[in-house]
Amino acid sequence: MPTLRTGLVVAAGYADKVRRVLFAQLKDRIRQGELSNNDVAAAAGQLNRFLFELLVNTLKVDKLDVVRIQVDYEVVDGKIEFKLDTIRVEIWRRVPQEEVDSVVKSVVERYEEIVTGAIQFEAEKIGETDTGDIVYRVTFQGRNVGALLVTPLDGKAIIRGAVVEPTPLKLARRIVEFEGDVDEYIRGNIASIMERASNVERREADRVVREITAMVKAAEEVEEAEEEI
Repeated sequence: MPTLRTGLVVAAGYADKVRRVLFAQLKDRIRQGELSNNDVAAAAGQLNRFLFELLVNTLKVDKLDVVRIQVDYEVVDGKIEFKLDTIRVEIWRRVPQEEVDSVVKSVVERYEEIVTGAIQFEAEKIGETDTGDIVYRVTFQGRNVGALLVTPLDGKAIIRGAVVEPTPLKLARRIVEFEGDVDEYIRGNIASIMERASNVERREADRVVREITAMVKAAEEVEEAEEEI
């Protein structure tokens, strides 16, 4: 039975390490057609959602703390199944290992609840670009975690964006139909909108978020310059 081992990694980078290790270990099965890239990415995304709940929300791990994670898994009928009774998490800070083990056990009991439900994102409009696109800040549990770029059409909208937590996701391009106000639609449906996003490395999600937020800043700078003329 294979074991996913991250080795020592700064807590801010555990999600990318989990994804890379899983892809490296399963590359032959992907090549043979037993698994697809999407299967592996989805499994990594689920495990990272669980680890976010465990490390960030429960153990309050700081981004600069060093962690080491390992868990056994197997591939059954084209599906990656993590053996949660084998999971071990180590944290290099002043936290007794007994305390960490106890918390791990309690969060493992909520694994299905954590990884299967829609992530409860919230969206807030923060500005518009000079071409009329609307930019939204995406938050999760009160933290700024991403951004969306929304292009309104006649009864439709094109949505692109990304988030970096609780697992890095990228929404490449989605066309939705709606009735009423576009702002109300985005704020009321952000969780279901992001269910179509793909799991990616954090640096890719970060890049998309920076590009979108930079559009708002550029539009604000143009507006300020025009006011000064």
